[in-house]
Formats: sequence, structure tokens, C-alpha cells
Amino acid sequence: MQDRLAVVVVNYGSHDMLLANLRGIGRPELDPLVVVVDNPTTTDERTRLCRLAEETGWHTVLPQANLGFGAGINLGVAHARALGARTFLILNPDARIAGADLATLWERHARTPWSLVAPVVRRPDGSVWSRGSHLRLDSGSHEPLRSEPDTRVLPWISGACFVVGEALWDELGGFDEDYFLYWEDVDLSVRATRAGAELIVVDDAEAVHDEGGTQSDRRGHARGKSDLYYYYNIRNRLLFAAKLLDDADLRHWRRRAVRAAHDVLLQGGRRQFGRPLRPLRAAVRGTVAGLVTARRLRPQG
Repeated sequence: MQDRLAVVVVNYGSHDMLLANLRGIGRPELDPLVVVVDNPTTTDERTRLCRLAEETGWHTVLPQANLGFGAGINLGVAHARALGARTFLILNPDARIAGADLATLWERHARTPWSLVAPVVRRPDGSVWSRGSHLRLDSGSHEPLRSEPDTRVLPWISGACFVVGEALWDELGGFDEDYFLYWEDVDLSVRATRAGAELIVVDDAEAVHDEGGTQSDRRGHARGKSDLYYYYNIRNRLLFAAKLLDDADLRHWRRRAVRAAHDVLLQGGRRQFGRPLRPLRAAVRGTVAGLVTARRLRPQG
């Protein structure tokens, strides 16, 4: 193994989770660099993260403003490349992967470098969170990846944990930073397949994604979905359509905008009903912003 591997993570107020999730990631034959991009929350959080990085040997990138997920990862990959890395594990702060599983991904990617390579991602209870997905063009909904998909779907893999090489990353230009949060992994996957890359899910490798981990209060109690979750999921659905779908599908997704927003709201579960107006306002703002953005990008679509 000649290429240097880097693990790139974006932190947002979760330094304690990073320590737990990155503790078992190293193996002597991999010796990965760890690059943490800290989207700022509080002065105390940044101080604690920097102290932790000094203790563990992590490299930090410290922007002065919250760049979002995609832009944060792009910045982290650029920093890792400056340190000599040529292959990158993109990892959510609330996800963890054992060193043996990372080695499996690394080896699989080495055999097919023009690819995005992901593990099976499980929840803490062992159930499958993601084994790859299909995006239905008729509705914009997501479904599990199948071996014989309908022709009206686009495959994608989760951005929670995947390996990508320098050459493909350059070809794609990294994540599209217009998304800020959510849907950037769908966008990257679609652009990768259109560039001739493979999307590979390795059944022999697993990661664990504690999705609620970054949405907990200081006592560890789940807060439910944030307003940003509703806003960006709803807005970015239409941003994606304007960027990557044909005119007919874009028009169809526009017509389904309110229905799609309703579907996203239902994903918030019961906790949202304790404050029903906040998610609803976020959904309305996301729908309006998405429709306006789509019209601006594709006035004839």
C-alpha cells in the first residue's frame, strides 16, 4: 500500500463523540492521517477540540465560520492532500468504523480506484441504516439499493462513510458546496456515475452510524430533527433537481414540492409535535427557497 490514507471529518460541537468514534480506526499498515475540520460553535468547543487534537495527533482545520458539510469536507481533503494523502475516508462525526473494516475498504478501492467505496452502515442496534440507495425519479423518494433496479432510478451511497481517491475527487471537484447540508452525497454519487465511476458497497465491511448522536442535548437526550434538517432537505431536493435532472423530471419535482415537504416533516417523528410551528416554518421556507433556486438556475425547465 503506497498511497497515504487520510480520514476526513467535519466537527460541529461534537468533539467528545470524535474521540470515541476515531479511537479504533488506526492499523499499523494503514497509519491514516486524521484531519478534523471544526465548523465553529463555541469558543469552549474549539478549545477542547484543539486540546484533543494535540493529544491524539490529529490535524485540525479551523475556519472562522460554519461552512457546512460539503465545503468542510472539501477543505479537509485539500489539507490532507497537502500532508501527502492521496486516498480519503470521508466520515461523519457520529459514525465509526473499525480499523479492519477500513482496511477492507482501502483494499477494495485499490482494486477499483475509479469508484466510491462504502461499507454497510448500521445503526447502533445492528439494523441496516444504509446499504446504498436508489433515488426514484418519479417521486424523489429513496429506496434500498437493488441488484435489478427500475430504469427510472439513480443510485447513490451515503456520505456518512466512504472512500474516494484523489483522481476521482479532482474530476468531480469534490462536494458541491451549494448544498451546505444534506443531498450533497446524492449529488456526488450521481455525478460520479455519470463520470463512469462505480458505486461499490462492500458487504464484508461495516460502519456504525449513531444518527441521533449529533442531535442530542448536553444531557445526552435526543432533540429530534433540527430546523436545519427540514429546511435543507426540502430546499436541496429542488436544488438537486435543477442541477442534475432533465426538464420533464424537474417540472414533476416542482409540482410535488409541497407533498415532498410533507414527507420530510413526517420523518421528524413524534418529537416535532412538541413544537409544531418551528418545523412547519422551516419546511415552508425550504420549499420557497427550493422553488426560487430551481427557477433561477433553470428558468426554462
